[in-house]
Order: sequence, then C-alpha cells, then structure tokens
Amino acid sequence: MATSFLGGLEQLATAVVLLDQQLNVAHLNPAAEELFSVGDKNAVSHPLQDVFVDTKGLVDAIGHAISTNTNYTVPELACCRLHLRCTITPLKQLGQPLSELDGGVLLEFQTIDHSLRLAREAQMLEQTEANRMLLRNLAHEVKNPLGGIRGAAQLLEHELDKPSLREYTQVVIQEADRLASLMDQLLEPEREPNLDQLNVHEVLERVRGIVLAEFPRDLRIQRDYDTSLPLLVGDKEQLMQAALNIARNAAQAMGGRGEISFRTRISRQVTLMKKRHRLALTIQVIDNGPGVSPELHDKIFYPLVTGRDNGHGLGLTITQKLIKQHDGIVEFDSEPGRTCFTIILPLK
Repeated sequence: MATSFLGGLEQLATAVVLLDQQLNVAHLNPAAEELFSVGDKNAVSHPLQDVFVDTKGLVDAIGHAISTNTNYTVPELACCRLHLRCTITPLKQLGQPLSELDGGVLLEFQTIDHSLRLAREAQMLEQTEANRMLLRNLAHEVKNPLGGIRGAAQLLEHELDKPSLREYTQVVIQEADRLASLMDQLLEPEREPNLDQLNVHEVLERVRGIVLAEFPRDLRIQRDYDTSLPLLVGDKEQLMQAALNIARNAAQAMGGRGEISFRTRISRQVTLMKKRHRLALTIQVIDNGPGVSPELHDKIFYPLVTGRDNGHGLGLTITQKLIKQHDGIVEFDSEPGRTCFTIILPLK
C-alpha cells in the first residue's frame, strides 16, 4: 500500500477501516483500533464478519456503494454494539495507487454521541467568542459614563451638609467601582501561556488550599489522583486559575458545605479542537451540590450567565478561554447531587 496514504489515515481523528474486494480487513487506523477494541495485526486478512459483530446492515450498505461506485453514508448504524455513523467510499473514488485493494472500500466511522459532542463543542466556542467580542465593545461604552457618574457622586458628597445623606453617594461610588472592575475583567487582554513543564497535582493542591482557606468549616475536598501521570506542558498560573474558578463555583453553590473531589486520569485517542491526540490529561472537579439549573446547561460558559444572585458570571467564561489557549476543552454534566466539570488537555 502507498505509505503516504496510510500515514494520512493514522492522523485522522475518525475511525477508518480499509477492506479489499472480498471484504477482508486490510487496515485499521489507531482510532478504529480504539473504537472497536481490536488490533490491526489481529484483524488484517480476516473477513469483516469475523472481526466485527452485527454487520449485516453494514455489508448491505457496502454492496450499494460498490454497485453504484459512489460514496454512501449511513447516518445511523448498529454495529459491534455501538451506535455509529458510517461513510463508505469505494477506493476507486480516491484515485490512490492501491492496486492490491482494487475494488475495495474505505469505511469511516463516528459514534453518534461523538459527532454530537463535536458539533456542540464547535457551536459553543463560536457562540462564546461572539459573545465575548460583543461584551468587550459594550464594556468600552460603559466605562466612559461610569467615570463621570463616580466623579459627580464625589463632588456631590462634598456639597452635602448632612452626613447621613453621604451614605447614598457612597452607594453610587461603590457600585460605580464594582461595575468598573467588572468592565476591566471583560476588557482584560488575552495573555499567551507561559509554557513550561509542570505537575498537575501541584496545581490542584494549590487550588485545594485556597478553597479550603475560603471555606474552612464544613467543606471537604477529596483527592483521587493518578500519580503515574507524566508532566504536562502548560502555564501553571493560568491552569491554576481555571481549576480554581470551577472549584470555587462548586463551593459557593453548596454554601461552603459539602464534598468536592479532584480526580486525574489519562485518556487515549481523544479529539480536542478538531485534532486527534493519542494521550490527554483529564482533570475532573466533582461536587455533591444542588447541580446546575437545566435552563443554564446550554449557556453555562457564556459571559455574565450565573445561577447565583451575587455572581458575576465570568469565572467559567475565563476558564474556558484559558483552557482553549492550551488546546484543551472544558465539559460538564450535572444533576441534583452530582456535578462534574471535566478539563481535557493534550499531552504533547
């Protein structure tokens, strides 16, 4: 087989299986090995039906693609106890110099859940970036009159005869300062990560110490670390800020009473930001609080979206931005009694 062609398949994020004209397996890329839990060496030269189970629908679809010599996509397919989407491409369509596979086909698989997750991830990142730009423009417009309001309140305070009236001007000044601080956060420029090797558990231990200092009475933070993890290349301060925002949100949502768990693991064959990585580091922050309100699930990472009366709704937005700068993603799932935020970072 053409080495360059097969080398390209190795880099694909989706699972690819090559079949010869007799529908024997000719090659599986690493993503396919991971998806179907079968090694390339164990599958090659064996009939498709012997390697995979529940293949009748797949074989019928392959027959259609070969007979029409056109690409054919099966949007939903049950195969190997998986719910899959499969695109079948006759190798003649690719024009590749694979004489030994004349009449064969290329199968490209995606799990339905995986496809939906990638679509949601792309939509969320695009929407968040659009909202961030909108808010930056709005913040510029808000800061100018805030300065005037604060200055006028200070001048008015000096002209008031009754000290009791000055508490009202103090409210104006304090609220103007609070809004100005909020605008500054929205306008904060993105700083490129200062990359260096780091131990992620040292980062999490610092976060643990800060959160326990803020909520010293009835909060417990459990550790579930994989101590065999390799060093991560990243910005220590940025990653600490990202994890701290999540952990602090969890503690505040529980009113400082409950349990949080820090969990680290290795993930294999992970797609992040449309790129395939053989290894990734997974950090999970799990709490047993009330959970995220269902109406916030689709917009939890948007700026100024918060479930707390006194929250400003920037913590998770900043976390997502910092993790994105490390080519990673942030996900979450939540129900009453268990909320889990997951940070996934590529190991390079």
